[in-house]
Amino acid sequence: MKSGKNSAAPKVTTAIKNTCPAAKECGGCKYAGKTYKHSLAEKLERIKKLLPEDCRVNDIHACKDPFHYRNKVHSAFKKLRNGRIICGPYEEGSHRIVKVDQCLIENKTASAIIRDCADIAAKMKVSIYNEVSRTGELRRVLVRVAEKTGEVMVVIVTGTRFFRQKTAFVKELTKRHPEITTVLVNINQRHDSMILGSETKKVTGKGYITDILLGKKFRISPTSFYQVNRDQAEVLYSTAVRLAEFTGSESVIDAYCGTGTTTLTFAGFVDNITGVEINPEAVSDAVKNAKANNVKNAQFVCADAVEYMEELARSDEKIDCVILDPTRLGTDERFIKACEKLAPEKIVYISCNPDTLARDLKAFSRCGYKARVAEPVDMFPWTSSIETVVLLSQTTV
Repeated sequence: MKSGKNSAAPKVTTAIKNTCPAAKECGGCKYAGKTYKHSLAEKLERIKKLLPEDCRVNDIHACKDPFHYRNKVHSAFKKLRNGRIICGPYEEGSHRIVKVDQCLIENKTASAIIRDCADIAAKMKVSIYNEVSRTGELRRVLVRVAEKTGEVMVVIVTGTRFFRQKTAFVKELTKRHPEITTVLVNINQRHDSMILGSETKKVTGKGYITDILLGKKFRISPTSFYQVNRDQAEVLYSTAVRLAEFTGSESVIDAYCGTGTTTLTFAGFVDNITGVEINPEAVSDAVKNAKANNVKNAQFVCADAVEYMEELARSDEKIDCVILDPTRLGTDERFIKACEKLAPEKIVYISCNPDTLARDLKAFSRCGYKARVAEPVDMFPWTSSIETVVLLSQTTV
């Protein structure tokens, strides 16, 4: 059963094209040069091919505005021989920076801030971090934009413990961009591809930004997980709630909960819910988010989701539903085995990787859970990525 229609799908002009001139070099937008309609059709077909034959796949949720949706943007920098400093994404599969004047999927404000960081660095003769020699101060810049509130966070990532021109740099940047509400400096002396190091210091503002999602406020710190496409995140979570068909009496576990966006969204439809997240900063934000939104039936645990589920499975606690929203790597057999022991009536799997989703659904099937219905959400237009919500229930049902 591979068909199905979603009557709530938004009206989108799908004949538009992505005409980015740097698409071939960058490689980020797989569907550059194609129509948006073409990309949606291919993504839907991919989901249908990967998921079990007897899982109903509903229509894909298109993005109302598939341009400039990324609210989190980061860039490395490179100093050319003529003294000019360029910024932009890495060429796919390399560490060669592709100079892009304006990315068609990045938030416009974030892109402009990063370009100005390169310009200010050149004018102030700031030393740029060199990955080979591992020297230099300015390594990266990360910008996060809360699109509903307009708050903007800038994280200056340095390759050294001290950024000598920090005060002058920040003063000039905030002069050019008064919309910036907080600036932080992150020290990253690691020798890998991680964007942020472990030490962050606030320079101006609160040190975090707040956005509004489905009527709830969410505090976002530099390392906190928050969906990069806010509008589609609302579609994603609303879809998950609808498919779950809660009665209001359920006890729920929300694994890989991040700052609590899914937890607090689901809280209004269940009796109680526990969010589980391994990132302490995200858990701290989640607790604050629950308090700010006056949500009293949600609690948060800082723990590895797999280990927490295994411990819970050894208890006699009754869980009615498990929600999981893991990274692209998906979950693992231990988590799935723990679900088998807990025996929740329903499992809601929110996935950002169809390949690991398909793999995990096979494992769930071996443990007595059948994928009943799936709905893809185009969270990342023009790229090859796709989010999918899948409802699973016990095969005996």
